[in-house]
Amino acid sequence: MARPLQCPQCGNESVVRTSCFSPAERVAGLLFVSPFRCQGCSLRFLAFRLGRRYPTHLVDRREYRRIPVRLFLSFSGGRVRGDGTVLDISMGGCVIKSKTLVKPGDIFYLQIVLAEQQPPVEVAGIVRSVSDRGISFKFLRAAQENKRLLEFLHGQTGGAESAVHSARHLLPAEPAEPG
Repeated sequence: MARPLQCPQCGNESVVRTSCFSPAERVAGLLFVSPFRCQGCSLRFLAFRLGRRYPTHLVDRREYRRIPVRLFLSFSGGRVRGDGTVLDISMGGCVIKSKTLVKPGDIFYLQIVLAEQQPPVEVAGIVRSVSDRGISFKFLRAAQENKRLLEFLHGQTGGAESAVHSARHLLPAEPAEPG
């Protein structure tokens, strides 16, 4: 039976395989040694993957697992202010839906409402892309540096589906479409 792959730094079993960064890592891949990223402490490490159990979803360029949510946020930077809905969030960033016009490279301070009766979490982020799906932000500091955000993410990783349901009450009701 395969043993779970654990982070060598924190012992967490929540690790994902990540992309190779160098030719040496690609060569190591031929010997079944691959790069992994711990979702708990963010450590990136190489490990022998044969006989180990880890999530086998497709490797993409994302370093962190996305968690689907529906949270209210406001953002400001320079002369631009806006608000919107966080659609998914990870330790590295988030995707939001907003009617505010922004462009890649813009830097904003984001205020994300994680729970009622608590002040919003404040993080700085840079716009990575703008598409029909939404605005993708990369956090300028890792989530580990924000204790409340880190606790929220760790609390949601066990039940991403419940995160959507538990966060719905944090948004104003959407108006019905005229029909």
